[in-house]
Amino acid sequence: MEYVTLNNGVKMPMLGYGVYQVTNDECERCVLDAIGAGYRAIDTAQAYGNEEAVGSAMKKSGVPREELFVTTKVWISNAGYEAAKASIEASLKKLQTEYIDLMLIHQPFGDYYGTYRAMEEAYKAGVLRAIGVSNFYPDRLIDLCQFVEVTPAVNQVETHVFQQQQTAHEYMKKYGVQHESWGPFAEGRKDFFTNPVLTEIGEKYGKSSAQTALRFLLQSDVVVIPKTTHRDRMEQNLDVFDFTLNDEDMAAIRALDEGESLFFSHYDPATVEMLTGMGKTRKV
Repeated sequence: MEYVTLNNGVKMPMLGYGVYQVTNDECERCVLDAIGAGYRAIDTAQAYGNEEAVGSAMKKSGVPREELFVTTKVWISNAGYEAAKASIEASLKKLQTEYIDLMLIHQPFGDYYGTYRAMEEAYKAGVLRAIGVSNFYPDRLIDLCQFVEVTPAVNQVETHVFQQQQTAHEYMKKYGVQHESWGPFAEGRKDFFTNPVLTEIGEKYGKSSAQTALRFLLQSDVVVIPKTTHRDRMEQNLDVFDFTLNDEDMAAIRALDEGESLFFSHYDPATVEMLTGMGKTRKV
């Protein structure tokens, strides 16, 4: 496993296991499989509804807590200082842990400044080892970085070969924020797993298109959290540290970038209405 050192000195695995859309019933088994396969970073969120399963799996895994790196996120319905403070306590209980390695603001809506103040307080108290954001585009990330006391350590945004977030990446580097990808496989859209560029490059190294795509992101200094419910795929996704893409390979994959979301844009009014509406109705 390769690690990145965050802006506060905390080391974070470059590749972790994401549990988005994994049901609470299935999640415990999946996380146990992932830890058994060698993963040491697990990414969940209050809105995923499976923090309890992640916590139970960590307890049952037998792996010392200090060897695991767990990320969770504050949902919109918990935005604001008081609500966020209470939600951090709730996440600690659900995860059955005395500290959380990385806490992110899930969406840039609601009183996220109040949320961040609660996270800064918990960070200073040692309850959170690192804090950051998710889905913050450069404008909102810059605004936050300019006015908070603790610079975000991580920004988790949609990032894959078709949406490489090159501009956002440069601003994250400028402000010392680690770029992390959600959706590194684009959820299979645009025939991702049979893409001829990824397939052809992968064949040179005896790797799949998925492994090639993960390797591209890792070499681009992007942390990845691929999700699967199958143990064999977990092992394949982890098997990406024994080869290196050359400059020609990297250039060919960079050319796949379309610079647009395959899911939704936070600049789209309809998307903002949808997400903020969910923040009001989905209480976690």
